[in-house]
Amino acid sequence: MIDQARLDAIHLHNRPLLQRIFGWLLLTPNYRFPLSPTRIHLEGTEHIPRGGGAVFVMNHTDRYNYWPFQYALWRQGLGYTATWVKGKYYENSFLGWFMDAANNIPIPSKGYVMIKDFAALHGRVPSDPEYAALKLAIHGGPEDTARKEGGPAVAALLDRSWPDTPTCTYAASLEARFLRMMQRVVEINREALAMGLNLLIFPQGTRSIPLTRGHIGAAQIILHTGAPVVPIGCSGSDRCYPGNLPFSHGGQITYRIGQPLTHDKELAPFLPPGPFVPFTASAEPYHDHFQRLTDLLMDRINHLVDPPYRYGGQVGVTPAERGAKRFV
Repeated sequence: MIDQARLDAIHLHNRPLLQRIFGWLLLTPNYRFPLSPTRIHLEGTEHIPRGGGAVFVMNHTDRYNYWPFQYALWRQGLGYTATWVKGKYYENSFLGWFMDAANNIPIPSKGYVMIKDFAALHGRVPSDPEYAALKLAIHGGPEDTARKEGGPAVAALLDRSWPDTPTCTYAASLEARFLRMMQRVVEINREALAMGLNLLIFPQGTRSIPLTRGHIGAAQIILHTGAPVVPIGCSGSDRCYPGNLPFSHGGQITYRIGQPLTHDKELAPFLPPGPFVPFTASAEPYHDHFQRLTDLLMDRINHLVDPPYRYGGQVGVTPAERGAKRFV
């Protein structure tokens, strides 16, 4: 699982060995298999800043559509990435090790931390009514209402004393712990950019073949760090990776790389007037800034993908998980 100790232990590499080993041993023979070769095209490589330090934002069509992109960057000498992934992928110890060794950055949400608190106390994830009651409590709703709607399991969590914040309410304790975690996440992202890695982020937050509206997390880190952002449109990966298995069925994947947006030009109108820590309460007053930038980035991606992948495409959307289930 992702907690403060796990975040503190993360160490990125500017030339991640596992990405190169994985490329040689799995991806190269898979992509070059003569009966079903995978052809990867990068268009617009001149827009990738030499020396790294940029944020790539890409549509997320399937489980593995960042693998061919990372592979092509590596083979063409265009640098390495550190990819944002959800905290839930660190529940399995081997998968967590793989994620760390492959230069991934876990992004735990406040909901994820809350679910892990509940599971640590009760040995299970909350039901949908319990989850809704907890959300009410941590977002400033009446605790009495949350206790009534959530029942004894929710009340037990709200009454629990936390060692580092023994006099706080559960909502205040969660906010304090989450703030420290996000400060470390921001530090990891800054370390990645400083060592010449490019951050790779999927603003949609979930898989969908037609483009959907993005979430504001990427915009927050972009505006906080001052890094340039490069929109990228991926088309065709879902046909190569139609299921859960990490082996391409063959086909053509096209990555169109758009022009970078920089803070002294395109990003300037979206800069918040005050300081903030991404993903925390200090960022909430600037939600409109982040959403407007997110909408611009998604529009840029929309112009870089083939018609079936654009807004309103005819292919079915991957159903989004709701409630506590999306964190496990």
